[in-house]
Amino acid sequence: MNELMQFLANIGSQTLWVGGAVFLRVGAAMAVFPAFGEQMLPARIRLLLALMFTAILAPAVSQLFHLPESPAQIGIGFMAEIIIGLSLGLAIRFFVLALQTAGTIAAQSTSLSQIFGGAGEPAPAIGHILFFAGLALAVMNDLHVRLAEYLLLSYTILPFGRLPDAQALTEWGVNGLVRVFALAFTLSAPFLIASLVYNFALGIINRAMPQLMVTFVGAPAITAGGMLLMIAAAPVLLLSWKSAVEAFFLAPF
Repeated sequence: MNELMQFLANIGSQTLWVGGAVFLRVGAAMAVFPAFGEQMLPARIRLLLALMFTAILAPAVSQLFHLPESPAQIGIGFMAEIIIGLSLGLAIRFFVLALQTAGTIAAQSTSLSQIFGGAGEPAPAIGHILFFAGLALAVMNDLHVRLAEYLLLSYTILPFGRLPDAQALTEWGVNGLVRVFALAFTLSAPFLIASLVYNFALGIINRAMPQLMVTFVGAPAITAGGMLLMIAAAPVLLLSWKSAVEAFFLAPF
């Protein structure tokens, strides 16, 4: 009987240790993950989501954990898990930043930057439309499954208890930022081209008829054109963004 109780106690301590260590990485990542870590969600819901992801991952990675031998190793391991979790979450969050940046560029190009959205951070309405549409599209395409696979793979690349290499982590983050801003500029390219054509035509009209107030005539045109272009281009832009996210999940590291 004593041996059985000791065996159960060992299993319980191992389970608690693994679950706690996994929760640190998952919780830090979930704080910045798109859709599941949004500030508009209640804190209880975000905590429940983190616990659910922990329950999914802990059994799969339990064999990779070993009980630390000293309190110093425990502290280093916990700190490493939080750093890794935040890094993993920010790498995905960058793609949401691409949508918001593309919306801001598009709004400024089409004179719609003064129209703000009604929720979250103050940003142009185009940015909010792309933001919520992108999140909805990602969740509909099994974002939770991709995130679970992403976190599971991270334990192979970034094992528990080891602080990530600073240089490698910096290069990974810089490459992610470069990729995101290139994606944002690509998504906003139709609006930039339309703005360039509009301003070029406006300049020609102004040279031909200097007495005409072309700004007052052209402002409604660029605003209406921007809205119509948004309606026509949004599906294509969102599919391009979805393809970029899927490509990242195929080779995240």
